[in-house]
Amino acid sequence: MVRVRPMNQREKDKNCKNIVEVDTAAMQITLTNPEDNDTQKVFSFDAVFPQDSPQQTVYEQAAFQLVESVIEGYNGTIFAYGQTGCGKTHTMMGVPNSEELKGIIPRAFAHIFGNIESNTSKNFLVRCSYIEIYNEEIHDLIGPDVRAKMELKESPEKGLFIKNLTMSVVKSIPEIERLMILGTKNRSVGETAMNKDSSRSHSIFTIYIEASETDDKGNQRITAGKLNLVDLAGSERQSKTGATGDRLKEANKINLSLSALGNVISALVDGKSSHIPYRDSKLTRLLQDSLGGNTKTVMVANVSPASDNYDETLGTLRYASRAKNIKNQPKVNEDPKDAMLREYAEEIKRLKALLESGGGAAALAGTKSGEKRSKDVSEKSPTNKGKGKERYENELKQTEEQMLEERRKREELEARLKELEKHLVGGQHATDTETDEKRQYQEMLQKLKHQEEMQEAILREKRQKEEEVMLVEKKYSSLQEEVEDLRKVLKKLRKKYKNAKAEVEDLYREHEMGKEDLLDTIRLLEKDAKTNYQIMIQILPGEEIEKIKRKAKWIDEKNEFVVPPFLVRQRKVKFPKLPYGQGKIYIFKLFIAQ
Repeated sequence: MVRVRPMNQREKDKNCKNIVEVDTAAMQITLTNPEDNDTQKVFSFDAVFPQDSPQQTVYEQAAFQLVESVIEGYNGTIFAYGQTGCGKTHTMMGVPNSEELKGIIPRAFAHIFGNIESNTSKNFLVRCSYIEIYNEEIHDLIGPDVRAKMELKESPEKGLFIKNLTMSVVKSIPEIERLMILGTKNRSVGETAMNKDSSRSHSIFTIYIEASETDDKGNQRITAGKLNLVDLAGSERQSKTGATGDRLKEANKINLSLSALGNVISALVDGKSSHIPYRDSKLTRLLQDSLGGNTKTVMVANVSPASDNYDETLGTLRYASRAKNIKNQPKVNEDPKDAMLREYAEEIKRLKALLESGGGAAALAGTKSGEKRSKDVSEKSPTNKGKGKERYENELKQTEEQMLEERRKREELEARLKELEKHLVGGQHATDTETDEKRQYQEMLQKLKHQEEMQEAILREKRQKEEEVMLVEKKYSSLQEEVEDLRKVLKKLRKKYKNAKAEVEDLYREHEMGKEDLLDTIRLLEKDAKTNYQIMIQILPGEEIEKIKRKAKWIDEKNEFVVPPFLVRQRKVKFPKLPYGQGKIYIFKLFIAQ
């Protein structure tokens, strides 16, 4: 899907022309070359959104059906792509506290909990996580340490996962919104010439939805859906953004990861590639299942309508046009081995059984026994003497302690049961009251059904007209009329040829610009590498540096080299058996001393 944003003030001040036309009925985008108005390129997509498209309309067409699928147990991904400052974050996030301007992510929250509150036959467990990929490092945006580097792991049982990632259980819209706002505040943003609040990282907000349903025979069916809501950092060119220093390094990392994403898309569409380069970046590894895997995926390409951004808009439309040819193979995730909901259900069942049998009975028995012994002691204590009295008092004390312990255990069981049941939503926990979320959800269902019927009618009419045109045989009343008609055909063919020629030139220019961007990145990395090498050569001779290199090991999960601890004495390297951190501290002290 493609969304065109309105022109911003910077573009208006530069007197930019509008070069993008949107045909919502035909689902086409027409791009006009600002240097040649006769040269136009037409792209077809599954949906197109003009400049005045409301956020609600975008959600209904781009996300509604996909979110419904996730609740049913499919994996789903929605990601926004485009150059910096073209409206990706507005599409995905919008203004969360504004009903009119909030984006796909907050609307998905209302949709999910509206569906759950309307469902009385299923129990749901909803969790979420929020990460960013910044300079090829993964950060947990709702974790205890936002700047800590998270490790990407892979195992046969769990597949690809992030080690120690925070996954919070959420039971309502306010709870999940609070985590979204917290994570968004922790995201890396910075100012560039194109956008004062440019996202300098890719962010992925993931919602995990487990649902359990018990049939008439008492068999439990569990489904586990996962919704990835991805806001990509913007692609940008150094010459237009004026990036320097940290901004330039960030831009190079962003462009490299987006280039890796483009290579994955091209390899998947090509069909001939035996190797898909998912491992070229953290972004492509995390989106691996969303591209050519077990996921329903929606790509919302965001573009600018301004003539100043012609090359970037053309590149984005080509990128999206390639991506729409990827074929995924989604299926419902039924009865997963690691379903938390099954663990919760089994634990709740066990706690209820304990309370009904052992837990409650023991406490009750302890209470009655204590009351009887207390009465016996109170009746006999005046006549009892010495050891008899002491024995009864000890028995009474033990009984009271046992009774208190039983009560404490029962209270713990009840508290644990209540805590587990609090994590579940829907099903028997669903309320009959009409909430705004439930009402909006039902209205959206009806509206979407009506829109689908209208869209089908339009497509039927279009197909019918095309068939009629094909069946009509042209009959000419004179030779002159036939010549005029052939001239029109020739004119159209010439225009097609001109457009095809311009397309070849555009592809060549785009390839050259992409190559130049990659060369700029390589030059920057070379400059950094040479600077670091010159610093090292001042500290150690070349052969000693090579000795360290031979000992270094590349760790793929961490995307870095691990160097064993070493000491420097008289410009010679030694590798003692020291803990990694201790060795680094000692090296630093030695360098300072030298």
